[in-house]
Amino acid sequence: MRILIIEDDCTSSKTISEFLNKHSYQTDIAENLKDGEYFVSIRNYDLVLTSSKLPDGEGINIIPQVKTKYPRVPIIMFSHKSKPEQEVEAFKAGVDDYIIKPLDLDVLVARIEARLRFWGSSIIEIEDLIINPDEEKITYKGKEIEVKGKPFEVLTHLARHRDQIVSKEQLLDAIWEEPELVTPNVIEVAINQIRQKMDKPLNISTVETVRRRGYRFCYPKQAEE
Repeated sequence: MRILIIEDDCTSSKTISEFLNKHSYQTDIAENLKDGEYFVSIRNYDLVLTSSKLPDGEGINIIPQVKTKYPRVPIIMFSHKSKPEQEVEAFKAGVDDYIIKPLDLDVLVARIEARLRFWGSSIIEIEDLIINPDEEKITYKGKEIEVKGKPFEVLTHLARHRDQIVSKEQLLDAIWEEPELVTPNVIEVAINQIRQKMDKPLNISTVETVRRRGYRFCYPKQAEE
């Protein structure tokens, strides 16, 4: 899972990033609102962690862009100090959690996990297909399907964004820790494994190729369609 950290304090953002990396999260760091908006425009995120005050604006200003693109992606805001009315304003704008500094990193991870349970880490159930990200397990009509590793992560990511076309670059950014070090061909390999190990034996289609644009989760759909 990939998290965007928007924080102008380089020491703080680096500490948070390293701690999250140890808990198997992938992170990007933006030092200001403009960079944060850029990252959101080019990558898919499972959660956004932003400071309330940034050098070029308020953290609250990025909420519309995030929620328009991904309505269910949680946003956690943190602040050195805050008045009740500021927190109320943030929640009304779409913030999902509000934390007062100094941050306890163990508590931060717990709150991130709590928010993700309502979004990225919860079980995905579509008719007879059940995807359990926490256990890396897929079942179809009660039978477990052997799709693991990166193909599982690709399928899960597409299922979470099943109303959208997701490009190869977006899949790389969301799933691979260092996407710049791998080629887009790894996505084709993962999709092929999904089709060979899952779609073909079950006579279903879970992923469709949208020419020149990327892939889209398409289940329920019969393979012959």
